[in-house]
Amino acid sequence: MNKKYISVLLWVLAFFLTVAVVFYQRMTGPTYPIKGSESISGNEISYKLLRSHTSFELLPVKVTTADESVSGSVKYRRYKSGDDWTELEMKREGETLIAELPGQPSAGKIEYSVTLTHGEEQLILNTGKTIIARFKDSVPGGFLFAHIIFMILSFLFAIRTGLEVLRKNGNYIWLVNWTLGIVFIGGMILGPIVQKYAFGDFWTGIPFGTDLTDNKTLFAFIFWLAAFFLKKRSKWWVFTATVMMIIVYLIPHSTLGSELDYSTGKMKNKYSKVLVIPEQELRVG
Repeated sequence: MNKKYISVLLWVLAFFLTVAVVFYQRMTGPTYPIKGSESISGNEISYKLLRSHTSFELLPVKVTTADESVSGSVKYRRYKSGDDWTELEMKREGETLIAELPGQPSAGKIEYSVTLTHGEEQLILNTGKTIIARFKDSVPGGFLFAHIIFMILSFLFAIRTGLEVLRKNGNYIWLVNWTLGIVFIGGMILGPIVQKYAFGDFWTGIPFGTDLTDNKTLFAFIFWLAAFFLKKRSKWWVFTATVMMIIVYLIPHSTLGSELDYSTGKMKNKYSKVLVIPEQELRVG
């Protein structure tokens, strides 16, 4: 079979594997919205419940139901704060039930649940599980977009490199160089910039903290750096870097990230300057 044809097929395979992993990240990450549909008394309910929002802005909670006899309420409290639950009645705007939860400082979290009522029947959305939403400062769209694109490309090139390693006499040297460069730009330059805008620090992984996103990015970079220097010694160093990349991307994004401790007013995983939120700001709303 023609070598160029095989190369194209391998790029297509790498592309579809990348799409699958991106979809997996969106399904498992703790900051992506929870979408779903359920029914109460035969009425179809659809919702998109946010788990990430801009600092100090009201968090909208919206549920779509055409039946005006369906009402709703939202119970919420600051996450890990020891607060009592506060309950809000949802207001109807056309086919949408809406409530707004108080905004929080950067890295603050709110835990909430949505209950719908129709006559004597009640339904707690998300199969009865509470939703946890984290707040972050605004990140310029250009930096965020570039970071996401480069991280997607880093996985695409990593997979394509690993597939090339498995080919007899595969030409993987140039792919290693490109993969390392993309991982460095996306994860070690753009990633810290996004982190700085969102939570006030460029880096909260090893040796400073336990941010899993920073740490897994660091490990991916180290393995590709090793592959770069050892690629001519053995192709299996390169393949190992590809396997590490797969492991890294199977870990949900934003796990064990920055979090505000409401008992102290300090942000966990913040080390450039310990942030202490004044009590009046901790109780925004």
